[in-house]
Parts: sequence; structure tokens; C-alpha cells
Amino acid sequence: MPSTDAVKKGTGSKTNLTPFLPRVVPFAVFIVLLALQPLLAGVVDERWLVVFRGLAAAALLAIFWPRYRELFDVPATPAREWVVAVGAGFLIAVLWIALDAGWAHMGERSGGFVPLDAAGGLDPLLVALRLFGFVLVVPVMEELFWRSFLMRRIDRADFLALDPRVSTLFALAVSSAVFALAHSAWLAGLVAGIVYGTIYRRTGNLRACVASHATSNLTIGGWVLATRDWSLW
Repeated sequence: MPSTDAVKKGTGSKTNLTPFLPRVVPFAVFIVLLALQPLLAGVVDERWLVVFRGLAAAALLAIFWPRYRELFDVPATPAREWVVAVGAGFLIAVLWIALDAGWAHMGERSGGFVPLDAAGGLDPLLVALRLFGFVLVVPVMEELFWRSFLMRRIDRADFLALDPRVSTLFALAVSSAVFALAHSAWLAGLVAGIVYGTIYRRTGNLRACVASHATSNLTIGGWVLATRDWSLW
């Protein structure tokens, strides 16, 4: 069916942004800022660079928000599918925490985000801002890019016209593999990509994917704060 993201022409007006930009730009800016972080770490407190990365992605998502029709026009999803999505998200978090062996990671483990003040206590502002980016921003940004855009784009150039419920297993496999390579915990990332993608193929509802992803990140965040295993952040 026609999409509001389709390119339209008006008298004497420029064409609208393509459907790619709203789904790619927030993620691309996030990755660029991540790549620049080591270069700026000696100049600025690295924790605030992490916070800024999340806030920048949030600002771009807000700008493009009206264009995310896949978050608004969603098929009816039974309550049991929501339960499955949330439960799967929790299990992914458990797997992510459990797969702590070196062979399940690429590269050296980082020290992670340490939201402690000078006295060694938790800094409420840093905790709140980190959770905001980790639990609310990243799941939306990544599901829009990895599932709504990339997984469907592998099957069809006009990806918005493709019902995710008919996307191929090939698209699921490739997008999940690339998703895994984008995370140091590659094995947990691979499983997560397959699960989130399967939820999208099964329900056609990107909100369910976001809910599952957010549950994973919230669970990991809670574990990090409870155990102070900052490397997971």
C-alpha cells in the first residue's frame, strides 16, 4: 500500500527525503560518534561522550519520528505474542550475561560505562542518562535500522512495501550475522538478531521487536547496576 515515506512531487517543490534516511541517519551518526570516542576520550570525560551519543540519536529519532509508519501502522498482535517477545528479550539478556567466555567476544573487553561519583557511589544523573540511551533510544534506533530497514531491504529495494511477515530466511540470516558483527559479544548478538528478526517475521509488528530489545537492555542494565559489572555497558 502507498507509504507516507514515498517520494512525492509538488508544484515547484523539492522531493521529500527518501525512506532510507530516517532509518539510517540516526544509526550512522551513533556509529560515527562511537568511532570518534577513543580520539576524544583524553579531552572529555568518556562517560559524557557515551551520554551525548545517546542524546544525539534521540534527537534525530525525534526529528524523523512522523516518518516511522512501521511504529504506528502495526498489525493487531495477540497478547501472547507480546508475552513471548518480552520473555524472549529477558532470555537474551540472561544469555548475554552468561556468555562471558573470551571465545564468545571479539577484541578486548572494555571497562564499560562506570557511573560512579568521586566518592564511589552511583551518580543518579549518569545512571538515568545511561539507562535512557540504553533502554529507550538504542532499541528503537536499532530495530528501525536492522529489522525494518536492513532485513527488508535485503529482499526488496522498496523495503517499506514489503510485509515483514513474508521476508525470507536469507534476509533474516544475513541481517542477524551483520548485527552480530556489530557487537563485541558476537555470539549473543547473533542469537539476539535471530530472535528479534523472528519476532518481526512472525508478528509484522516492529513495536514487539522494540519491546523485546528494550527488555533485554533493561535486564542487562539492572544486572550491571546490581553487580557493578560495568563491562556489560
